[in-house]
Amino acid sequence: PAPYGPALTLAQATAVADAAEQEARKGATAYAIAIVEPSGQLILFRRMDGANYSATDIAQDKARSAAAFRLPTKLWDDIAERPNGAWVLGLRHAVVIEGGVPLVIGGRTVGAIGVSGGSAEADGAIARAGAAAAR
Repeated sequence: PAPYGPALTLAQATAVADAAEQEARKGATAYAIAIVEPSGQLILFRRMDGANYSATDIAQDKARSAAAFRLPTKLWDDIAERPNGAWVLGLRHAVVIEGGVPLVIGGRTVGAIGVSGGSAEADGAIARAGAAAAR
């Protein structure tokens, strides 16, 4: 994983959230989008009108997991599905479902995005769209 760097700015977090929300609006489902700094502390949060209330905490948990491990949460999901992969369920702070992606700028992890509200695959696609806007 990319080493930690300084936290992204509010302007950078806003650009990431804007890109994720734009991707989310292509469908009919409402999402929660969380952007955290490398420590996992929240920088920016959006909950689209109509998003499930539970998506609020889940999006933040996914973002914190991606920041803590500097890895996408899909990795834990993939490992958990393997034979003898249940060990990942015991990892503190590991969220075992797609939708959390580290934000890397200049080869450094500057935060993470977490998305919740739809299927795991949709959450992941929206998070990746947001992460692609990190500059």
